[in-house]
Amino acid sequence: MKPIYVIGHRNPDTDSICSAIAYAHLKNQVGEHAKAARAGGLNAETRYILKYFNEPWPELVDDFYPRARDVMILPPETVRPEDTLWKLGQIISGANIKSIPVLAPDGSFAGIVSVGDLAKRFFAEMASLDFSQTGATFRSVLEVVNGKVLAGEQNLGSTLEGRLKIAGSSLEVIEKSFSPGDIVLVGDRYDVHELCIRIKVSAIILTGSGGNISQDSLAAAAAAGIVVIRCPYDTYTSARLLTQSIPVKAVMQKDVVAFSPNDLLQDVKERILDTHFRNYPVLEKNRLAGMINRNSLIMSEQQKVILVDHNERSQAVEGIEYAKITEIIDHHRLGGLSTNEPIFIQQEPVGCTATIIAGMYWNKNIYIPPKIAGLLLSAILSDTVLFKSPTTTSKDKSTAQKLATIAKLDIKEHGMQLLKEGADLSKQPPHEIIRQDMKEFQLGRYRISASQVYVMDNTQLPPLRADLEKVLGDLLRQENYNLSLLMVTNIMSGDTDLLAVGPAQRIIQHAFDLEPENNVYHLRGMLSRKKQLIPPLALAVQELST
Repeated sequence: MKPIYVIGHRNPDTDSICSAIAYAHLKNQVGEHAKAARAGGLNAETRYILKYFNEPWPELVDDFYPRARDVMILPPETVRPEDTLWKLGQIISGANIKSIPVLAPDGSFAGIVSVGDLAKRFFAEMASLDFSQTGATFRSVLEVVNGKVLAGEQNLGSTLEGRLKIAGSSLEVIEKSFSPGDIVLVGDRYDVHELCIRIKVSAIILTGSGGNISQDSLAAAAAAGIVVIRCPYDTYTSARLLTQSIPVKAVMQKDVVAFSPNDLLQDVKERILDTHFRNYPVLEKNRLAGMINRNSLIMSEQQKVILVDHNERSQAVEGIEYAKITEIIDHHRLGGLSTNEPIFIQQEPVGCTATIIAGMYWNKNIYIPPKIAGLLLSAILSDTVLFKSPTTTSKDKSTAQKLATIAKLDIKEHGMQLLKEGADLSKQPPHEIIRQDMKEFQLGRYRISASQVYVMDNTQLPPLRADLEKVLGDLLRQENYNLSLLMVTNIMSGDTDLLAVGPAQRIIQHAFDLEPENNVYHLRGMLSRKKQLIPPLALAVQELST
């Protein structure tokens, strides 16, 4: 059963990661199978927090586009190239399946064999009964006829090269039609036994309950290297069974249409529609990962997802429209995501998603372990910038205090340390600074990206400004944004230097009545992107559009 993924926004911050981990833990405590995930790399602050609490990084999910692995199943049976068609028939009959993957002895994928392949070979062999080029061995003959070796045991591994002959005619006719190397089905006709030895057939198969042979003939056959097998079936049944001694490798399809687990399901569907097979192998490094039945493509199971710390399509992981959103836990504005059916939404006007999740633990009377309490506390201190952000509420503060008691942490000491870990821009490449906490917003007809980083003083931006401006410009062109912004927020002073690139800067100028200096707007008293930057920009867009 697939887990429900609990995942935050793209370019996740500490709240996105810690809330996903904590909420996945909560869901598991109430009996649901949930797993924390992330939609991007981790920033320095978040890496520090996870290391501090010895918490593994959540699984990286690049997208939710359905892939081959989402519809593949493990085959109920496999066969080896050397297995006989008789064994194949037993498996097909017992498991009621139409095709079976063939795996080499080392486990690598060798091909596929189907009921159709079996039928084609059966009719071909019934027409000619020529075993040359089939690869069948005397050992496989012994298996399918349930026989006992009387002579020539040393030759059981040899392949059959002749034709199958039935000794049902007169001795004169037999002498004219039999050839060296043939495989002969015969009863207790001692004269035919002697003739076969003289002709030097490769095998004598004694059929029926009366299939005896003289000791002299048996000794002569052994001396000539002729294999002698006694089987319990009549001649007709034995002949039918012998056609099934051929190995699977003689009939299997080697050149097959195959997919990899990561192939997009849409591409898989298109390829399947162009072909006529019933089942398709999914291979990973030439190892069988699973099989896809063409009927399974009609309705593939959607991945269930819980969104935390966001609810806008532009901020969600790619392919979210193919997933089944079951819950949203968030503290931001409503962003227009739609679902096909009603879902559970917990949305509160607080400073951090972790505040909401901690409350859900307590409302359900679920114990919060110290590690989870520490992660939730860290998220609150990060998102509220140690309660300095205007988004901070009394609930954030009271929740943080309770979590600090459980985790046995000093709020100020822990908060300053985690903020300090993420505040040194000199240790981060420019593209990481821009991407580590970037969100996308649609304001009217404008697409805007807004990133935010925190610093302890005003000395970090100037030496990096040119490089950061170039990265913002590249981002603007690649993603076709109207504005790309970077908030460099001073934790100590509570002010922000807003670096802006793009043709729509008049929105900023209108919103804050400011002119830039080298594309930098100095915004005093601004800490919050959510509450202090985006709302004025949205209002400016409205006013400039009227």
